[in-house]
Amino acid sequence: MPQRIDGSGETVRFTFEGREVAARAGETLAAALIAAGETTTRDSVVSGAPRGPFCMMGVCYECLVEIDGVPNRQACMIVAEPGMTVNRQTADEVVA
Repeated sequence: MPQRIDGSGETVRFTFEGREVAARAGETLAAALIAAGETTTRDSVVSGAPRGPFCMMGVCYECLVEIDGVPNRQACMIVAEPGMTVNRQTADEVVA
C-alpha cells in the first residue's frame, strides 16, 4: 500500500463515502484517498467497471468524484479542505 514519505504537517479531515479521511494540508483528494487505501473513485460509464486515480495531473479523468454534491470533479486537481463531503461517482451520475 502506498505511504506518505513525510507524515508531518497539519492534518485536515474530510469524509469519503461517509468515512473520515485524514489529509496533509495542501494534499489533493486523490493523494489522500490513495494514502488511506481507497483506490476506486468512480464507475466506468461504458462498462460500470471501477476506476480510480491514474495520471495524478488532470489529464485522464479517471479520478472523477462528487464533492459536496457537485459531480465530475477531478480528485487529483482538488486540494483537500476540512469538512468536504466526497463520494464515489456512479455511471448514472456522470454529466456530459
